[in-house]
This record gives sequence, structure tokens and C-alpha cells, in this order.
Amino acid sequence: MGLLLIDLVNENFSVDGKAYPIYAPEFERLGTIDNLKKLVAGVRQHKDIPVFYSTTSFSDEDYSSWKHVSGIHRQLFSQRMFEANTWNTEFYVDLAPQPGDVVLSPHKGLDVLHHTDLEFQLRQRGVEYLAIAGVSGIMAVESTARTAMERAYHVTTFTDAIAAPGGLVTYQAMMRGLNMISHDVVSVDDFLASLDKRAA
Repeated sequence: MGLLLIDLVNENFSVDGKAYPIYAPEFERLGTIDNLKKLVAGVRQHKDIPVFYSTTSFSDEDYSSWKHVSGIHRQLFSQRMFEANTWNTEFYVDLAPQPGDVVLSPHKGLDVLHHTDLEFQLRQRGVEYLAIAGVSGIMAVESTARTAMERAYHVTTFTDAIAAPGGLVTYQAMMRGLNMISHDVVSVDDFLASLDKRAA
């Protein structure tokens, strides 16, 4: 079992982050930030479960030289979001990695498995069951979960340690999608209860 946390950085989670306003209503509705805190703290009680952190970052060269810029990247690049080596791409202090956690190489596309060293790190630790939380639920989380499922990992995603822009309609569509590509879609409380039961 491993826990992957996607883009828990100031850009998304600090009130001064450029992306925070698009997530803030869902953070409040779902209790996303508190649920992520509870999830990380609960998983860390189980010393055999590695925690992986993934971030997005772009350089000046990325912003200026890409030949094929997708819709999501046009949005990010127009505001110079997730700028490498700035406060924006630092981990949000209340959800930051701790000693022993694995910080992956940054991803520039949506799929963390495809764009980082995640699979290498998972294989090094014998992880076959992967839980995925963070943002954006309809972008990086969903893309990574789909690839993990296709590569025969057991995938767990969350109802409440996640967020996406767009309110309830987007959330409902996101849940339908995640239920198709995940083996389990659960609340943080139910996930932690299952870990405690496993350890008993």
C-alpha cells in the first residue's frame, strides 16, 4: 500500500495561490484540506505505508518554447502558474512532506505515472495498492488513477480528499468517472478505518 498526494502546494492550497480561488468553494464544501490533514496523519501511523508527493512546475523555457500547448497548459502558462523555484510550487505548510516521505520529480503533464519517477519508486517499495488524493480531481488525479489501473495497480481514490473546479455538477461527474477506473472510492474515515482493521 502507498499513498500518492498530488499538488499539495501553495499555488492550490494557500489563499494567496493563483489557483486557490477556483478550488476554495469545493475545499469548503468537502472539507478537503482538513480531510487531507486527517488522511496524511492517519497513514503516517502505519509505518509500512510510504507517502509519495507529486508537484507540478514549469520553467521560463517551458512557458516560452512549447510547440504544442494544450488547453489546460494555455490556462496555466497565461498566468505563469506553478512557476519553478518560487513560493507557488513549495508545499503548503500544513500538508508538507515529512522525513521519510518520497518527493517525486515534478510533472509537467497531467499523468503522474507517465511523467515522473513514481512507478520506479513504487516498484522499489513493492507497492501494488495505491491510494491517490489531491487536486485536480478531474485532471491529474483522474489521469494518474486511470494509468495506474491500466498498469494493474489496485487503485483507491477519495470522495473528500480531492477537489475540482466547477461545483457539484463537476463533482458528481468526477465521482462517476473515478468509480469506473478505481477499485475503491471511499471517504478518508472509511479508508483509515480499513487500515486500522488491516493492522489489528
